[in-house]
Amino acid sequence: MTDALPPDIDEVDRQILAELQADGRMTNVELARRVGLSAPPCLRRVRRLEEQGVIRGYHADLDPQVLGWEITFFALVGLETQKQTVLSAFEAMVCEWPEVRECHMIRGGGDFMLRLVARDTAHENALTAKLTDAPNVLRVQTLQTIRTTKDASGVPVEGVPA
Repeated sequence: MTDALPPDIDEVDRQILAELQADGRMTNVELARRVGLSAPPCLRRVRRLEEQGVIRGYHADLDPQVLGWEITFFALVGLETQKQTVLSAFEAMVCEWPEVRECHMIRGGGDFMLRLVARDTAHENALTAKLTDAPNVLRVQTLQTIRTTKDASGVPVEGVPA
């Protein structure tokens, strides 16, 4: 929600965020040049955005298939109960699985939606079985991706209000 944003994000901050979201490896000097600042005030702004939690980190965008992760699939998981202890235990369990890349609590079709990667069909089937056999899991529906047309990380920065 935009209401949660710090009140002091201005147009220059939005430009900084857009540039870093597109290329988090650029030097501060290059970032400053792109947004029209000198390096020291640019670095101060970046540090402030980091301290405020607007910038959560910097990551390399890896190609899963080049690294042998041939399959991406989603799993809609329904649990036997929505007691907080059960929900928390499920989240803690799947967050330990390296193949689970995202875990979202959802409404309207299950309790959780997971994005997983697998090396091959046998690995996908093993992960699905592991998920189905997990404590308090009532149902699992998997959806395998055929093609990914858009995979944008981050959020739109242009629409952030000043």
